[in-house]
Amino acid sequence: MLYCRLVTEFNLQEIIISTLLRRILHAILFEVGALVILVPLMSYGFGMDLFHFGALALILALCAMGCNMFYNHVFEWFETRYGWIRTVPVRIGHTLGFEVCFMAVALPITAWWMNISVIDALMLDLVFSVFFMLYAFCFNWVYDVARRRLTMRAE
Repeated sequence: MLYCRLVTEFNLQEIIISTLLRRILHAILFEVGALVILVPLMSYGFGMDLFHFGALALILALCAMGCNMFYNHVFEWFETRYGWIRTVPVRIGHTLGFEVCFMAVALPITAWWMNISVIDALMLDLVFSVFFMLYAFCFNWVYDVARRRLTMRAE
């Protein structure tokens, strides 16, 4: 009985660790891919030094990862507490809620770093938001297909 309990607890711990590692890998790949695409385009488009804009993008990427973890933790708590089902409206609400949460962090940083008004930073963030919605769709699709193929190959 004790052996079964230990094996079950070990498997649960293993599942939690593998899920955590998978989420960390996903977040890092997502942000690195976005930086590789976005930084050269935006620095060229704004006529800014690549490293100056790259530093801002890196800061915002780290903030986005932190906001994502915090926001998803809170969202999942509400989801469990109120029995939400991930329907299309709930997913849309989740996405819009995250964007509002992240903008609250990103706008002051962007305005300060680029020495622009908060309104100008909001306009820039709206461009980023459109980019990231399209990028997230494509990235997650490719990531899911690659993960599925790697899992099938490992089995």
